Amino acid sequence: MGREGSSGSSVSESVVKKVLLSYLYVVIWIFLSFTVIVYNKYILDPKMYNWPFPISLTMIHMAFCSSLAVLLVRVLRLVELPTSPAMTRDLYVSSVVPIGALYALSLWFSNSAYIYLSVSFIQMLKALMPVAVYSISILFNKETFRTNTMANMLSISIGVAIAAYGEARFNSWGVFLQLGAVAFEATRLVLIQVLLSSKGITLNPITTLYYVSPCCLVFLALPWVLVELPALRAASSFHFDFIIFGTNSFCAFALNLAVFLLVGKTSALTMNVAGVVKDWLLIAFSWSVIRDTITTINLVGYGIAFLGVGYYNHLKLQGLKAKEAQKKSAPNDEEARNLIDEKNTEGMGRKNDSQA
Repeated sequence: MGREGSSGSSVSESVVKKVLLSYLYVVIWIFLSFTVIVYNKYILDPKMYNWPFPISLTMIHMAFCSSLAVLLVRVLRLVELPTSPAMTRDLYVSSVVPIGALYALSLWFSNSAYIYLSVSFIQMLKALMPVAVYSISILFNKETFRTNTMANMLSISIGVAIAAYGEARFNSWGVFLQLGAVAFEATRLVLIQVLLSSKGITLNPITTLYYVSPCCLVFLALPWVLVELPALRAASSFHFDFIIFGTNSFCAFALNLAVFLLVGKTSALTMNVAGVVKDWLLIAFSWSVIRDTITTINLVGYGIAFLGVGYYNHLKLQGLKAKEAQKKSAPNDEEARNLIDEKNTEGMGRKNDSQA
């Protein structure tokens, strides 16, 4: 009895430990994601730090992340690269380069939107990500068209449209940039499935940065030379602030590590649910601290979109549970088939004996 009691308590302790660790990973991810968004807004917003060069900021992030990824992979060898299949030059050009180009465009556009839109409204527009991912997945034949799912996507879109209608600081160019960022990011996520996952290649956030960041840096160089370099040369009074940009870049890199922890130790669905919590926190912070104007129509529209996203996550969870149930039942089905085969064989043997 004593042993059973001790084993039961140890099991409950391990469960509690796992739950607490999961919550810790969620809190770390929310904190870092929250920090990166607010920090980028602070740097880029003309009313705050007033450094409106989103391409330059993105290139600083990519250079920093590339350097640390190379350090972790090549120098310290703390992270291993995929070996089966190995990343060949042809595979890199055909798969990683398109993903890197889309990642560059997504980061460029999303950082640019902070100049024109409030943090709260940007988070509301980001609610369209499931809509974009589902629509693009249908185009690439990664998802099948379902009427109920499309109706759910339509409800999210209507909610975001209502939120946009009620936005006090509506800026058409800013909305275009953020919607473009959502479209590029959704296409990138689908292409990761099409170009990498289908070939058996799985990349964690560190190896993703190792392969994608240098490529992203190259793609950003051309628009940077044409758009921002002349303006930076004209701003002769600017001095590179190593503390501001160093800590900002470190937060961006730490966020990738947090994604690795959260998805690796829990699931991608957990990150989606945590993302909804983070969005509400950002909206509250934007209203209370940054003093952005949030209207009742904003909240009603985002509330509708929020319910749609919540239902989408619920469907995803049900799908995951169904897959797990199939995996668990598969061995039982195999055992049942083996027993039936054995009985049939035994019956045939007895029948042959009686005939003999």
